[in-house]
Amino acid sequence: MELKGSEERLWALVEARTRPGADTASIDQRIWDLFGEDWAIMFTDLSGFSRQVAAFGIIHFLQIILEKKRLLLPIIADHDGILIKVEADSFLIIFKRSRAALECAIAMQHACQRLNRRRKPEEQVLLCVGIGHGRILRIGDIDVYGQEVNAASKLGEDTAKSDEILVTEAARAAAGELPGVSYRNLDQPVAGSDKNWRVTYPPPAE
Repeated sequence: MELKGSEERLWALVEARTRPGADTASIDQRIWDLFGEDWAIMFTDLSGFSRQVAAFGIIHFLQIILEKKRLLLPIIADHDGILIKVEADSFLIIFKRSRAALECAIAMQHACQRLNRRRKPEEQVLLCVGIGHGRILRIGDIDVYGQEVNAASKLGEDTAKSDEILVTEAARAAAGELPGVSYRNLDQPVAGSDKNWRVTYPPPAE
């Protein structure tokens, strides 16, 4: 019997859920008992992917992705983020505390903005960030599932523009007040979160 493989155990329980007469409520509770955890979830994206690829080619953009990793991964480590997944120009990261996620997002934006000051427009790393917080299914360090995961993805990958940090209501409440940080109502619901906020944060130090 497999007792260590998180992914295998999850899908075995999901498969059991499909059988005729399955007690789905009991199976669901087992899944949440095994994998349910509270985390802040961050999705990052790069603005202008399609436009830059069309103008400068995919290899140019691969270089930008490489530079994004080199610039931002140490900042994520410094804020105790756990990198779950890299897909093209997007990161999926989790943090135990929403405050750490928001502080990390600001530090990443500052790093990109300082880098971009001395670069041509086509060489800039234009970061978009979405953050959610709540109870999710964490499958080891392989993947995460849940409403706040969906919301963070929509905010970071589909809604945020360059330099923006967007957060769900749950993430804002969990983060608390940060010096110099304020919020503006986004007035835009997304899947998984009806109320969301645009973060106003201080500019990077010179």
